[in-house]
Amino acid sequence: MLLQQIFFALVTIYLSYRAFNLFSRIRRNILLGEDEDLTDNAPQRWKNVFLIAFGQKKMFKRIVPAVLHFFIYAAFLATQIELLEILIDGFFGVHRFFADKIGFLYPVIISTIEILSFLAMIATVVFLIRRNVLKIDRLHKPEMKNWPTIDANLILFGELALITGIVCMNGADVCLQEVDPQNYHHTGFFAISSWMGPLLFGWMDAGFLQIVERFGWWLHIGTVLAFLNYLPISKHLHIMLAFPNTYYAKLNSRGEMTNMPSIMNEVKSMMGIGDAADAEAPPADEELPAFGSNDIFTLSWKNIMDAYTCTECGRCTSVCPANMTGKKLSPRKIMMDIRDRAEEVGANMDCGESQYIKEEVRATAKKITKENYDDGKSLFDYISKEELHACTTCNACVEACPVMINPLEPILKMRRYEILTDSAGPKDWVPMFTSIENNGAVWQLPDARDKWTEELN
Repeated sequence: MLLQQIFFALVTIYLSYRAFNLFSRIRRNILLGEDEDLTDNAPQRWKNVFLIAFGQKKMFKRIVPAVLHFFIYAAFLATQIELLEILIDGFFGVHRFFADKIGFLYPVIISTIEILSFLAMIATVVFLIRRNVLKIDRLHKPEMKNWPTIDANLILFGELALITGIVCMNGADVCLQEVDPQNYHHTGFFAISSWMGPLLFGWMDAGFLQIVERFGWWLHIGTVLAFLNYLPISKHLHIMLAFPNTYYAKLNSRGEMTNMPSIMNEVKSMMGIGDAADAEAPPADEELPAFGSNDIFTLSWKNIMDAYTCTECGRCTSVCPANMTGKKLSPRKIMMDIRDRAEEVGANMDCGESQYIKEEVRATAKKITKENYDDGKSLFDYISKEELHACTTCNACVEACPVMINPLEPILKMRRYEILTDSAGPKDWVPMFTSIENNGAVWQLPDARDKWTEELN
């Protein structure tokens, strides 16, 4: 028993420390984005967390997958109680620590966990069928080939492993309470294990039952620890980030777009509106600022958190009118590309090679930072201009996301960079931009837009 305690402690501490480092790396990657203050109206933000993240409110717009997902979600929350007991048992060498501490509540809690786990098993099997047999269209878009599909299936099989561990651990324990009551004290009636345990394992002697019970115990905690280390490279990181992501989601109307102050003031100045009309013009030799975003460094940290929170469920892409009409745009792919770019930059920064430092400061820079990073690439190497141009800014993707991700914002920022900083854009758009700049209207008029007012005078 002491040897098992030592082994358990070493494995748990090591894997927990490794997971902590992986999550710290993700935090670093998210903070590569620009600062953005999203701390206003805390009561509304907490309301969103409880209704949308905890309550799964937006999931229920599609009732069948919502109910199935809720079974898995509820089982995940409930099993944390049993996981806590496993950790206490493992570190202190005891067995079912809570059983004699909370009395009749113990079998009620374990029975609830078992029922929810049974429902979660049904949901997991259905999700495997939907993904691999029925091949639901939104789960098989081009961006979902290879790793995303493998990742989703690995998580579902991991769910089955967790449930198998619970069945073996509780079922064998119930049988051991009958054949070895001195070491396995009676814990009360369990809703599923009390009849399934004898059915599956009743024919075994005490030795085999102990092996099955320990197998289930180690399978459950081992899968949890493996899952904890797998999360940072999986779409299922949303089980942790959905809560802060929902809290920090913007509270303005879904249809409201963020203005760029410098552009807005320039337009006001041109039109003689407000204080901007009286503002002094910047010096002619002053370097023009970069507008919009071309990489993760010029996105906000919230845009990058959105990307890491993405569940790849495809609800955004399934309602995107551009995607439905056969265009290349997929809001889900946009978020996946931002996450992949953040991962690429993070990995390059971790390697510490000087080739990723801007050439002009390479000789003096001591380490790679987001200020001096340069690998010659940008988000435009991941996201094509064709995708960006296809967006109609209808906000359907923003409304559809169950965890309040905003795919539209980085699309707009990249379009703004292309048009305002690179002076590029679709050739069909250029005459419109020129007309707005010269005439204040989208049409190419022979006279000034306000010339008709001269006749009034």
